Amino acid sequence: MFAAFKRNAAPAAAPPSELAPNEPAAADARRAVTIISQRASTLGREAAEVRGVLDDTQKIATAQAAAVQALSSQLQQVVQAQAAIKQEVELGLKAVGQVGDAVQGVGNEVGGIVQTLREVSAAAQEITQIALQTRLVAFNASVEAKRAGEAGRGFAVVADAVKDLAGKVESSSKAIMGTVKQLDRRIGGLSREVSRGADAEAHGSVHRALAEVGQGVRRIHAASERSGEVCSGLDGQMVHIESEMRRTTSALDAALKRTDTFLTISEQLIETVAECGIATEDTPFIAAAQQAASQISQLLEDALRTGAISEQNLFDERYQPVAGSDPAQVTTHFVALAERLFPQVQEKLLTLSDKVVYCIAADRNGYIACHNRQYNQPQRAGDPAWNAAHCRNRRIFNDRTGLASSRNQRPFLLQTYRRDMGGGNFVLLKEAAAPIPVKGRHWGGLRLAFKF
Repeated sequence: MFAAFKRNAAPAAAPPSELAPNEPAAADARRAVTIISQRASTLGREAAEVRGVLDDTQKIATAQAAAVQALSSQLQQVVQAQAAIKQEVELGLKAVGQVGDAVQGVGNEVGGIVQTLREVSAAAQEITQIALQTRLVAFNASVEAKRAGEAGRGFAVVADAVKDLAGKVESSSKAIMGTVKQLDRRIGGLSREVSRGADAEAHGSVHRALAEVGQGVRRIHAASERSGEVCSGLDGQMVHIESEMRRTTSALDAALKRTDTFLTISEQLIETVAECGIATEDTPFIAAAQQAASQISQLLEDALRTGAISEQNLFDERYQPVAGSDPAQVTTHFVALAERLFPQVQEKLLTLSDKVVYCIAADRNGYIACHNRQYNQPQRAGDPAWNAAHCRNRRIFNDRTGLASSRNQRPFLLQTYRRDMGGGNFVLLKEAAAPIPVKGRHWGGLRLAFKF
């Protein structure tokens, strides 16, 4: 519209007297364009800021959703572990009961042994009585044999032998009785320890210990049931939270897409103003980006002509990872050439204005082989935050802005975005991009970023 206005504003055959009335209109048009440019720039800045905040929020929400999902999975494992514990505790309770029954059986057997020992003791006592009586009989027989004189001498010998044998039997019987008495005392104590009372109460220490073990296992069982109930409740809540997180992430995705549309409209408005033929504050940066893109294009074509690089290697997309790099860096066959040729163009544009932040040439996939020197530092091992801020070379920036600038084939592209400078530092920028053709093929784009 403004271009049409400009073409109609100054007809070639109009005399000077007829131009004067149109000069105020042209001035008004320029002022209108300037105002629109400023408003569009402000709109783009706000849109970029909102999109950046939403993008950050979406990343946080996505990370939180992943954390919630991991926590939910771990909680499921806890619930399964609780169920296994409950099952094992129930088996433990059953085992304690079986041990108690087995001990009671041993107690019954021990009681039988005690009874048998008492019977043995009674038999030994009877033997002792018999031996005592035998000794008395033998003593009397010995006395009578002596009275009989020579005729009773043989009988006397037998009587003395019987008396000695009876004494030995009596001693053995007494020894048996003593041993049985000790066994009776000990086994009786053992019987008391391993036996239940008639009321099934645990009177013996073994059964008391088993009862305590059983009570402990039952407490574990009760605690396991309560823990399982709590975990089940938490699992239900986690499912609800996970569902809410998914809805939140989905809503943020939708909002981010809407801000993309909003940002695109603002950028189109800025481009329309820039194309109207009236100079704006963006015009010098657009022209500089186009000139730098032309210079890079010429340098690459000269490199092909002189054989410094083959066309296949210049358009190489087989990006090779740099081992140990963080953030990840990659290399291609044209890295050395870019590091040798690009700085003479890129560094020069940094002096165009104090608003210029960077000037880089990217291939069509957003790969930056060589950045400006201040961002082209060797990486430090174990310091990814410093690397992100100072080692932006040999990296692929395939975000919305990066890909749009790298793949743009129109005369120029003007975008607004929020750039992550590393270490939590963000800056709102405009970016003028111009295509870099090489022998009729689109190699990439020249990206010139500058502050508002």
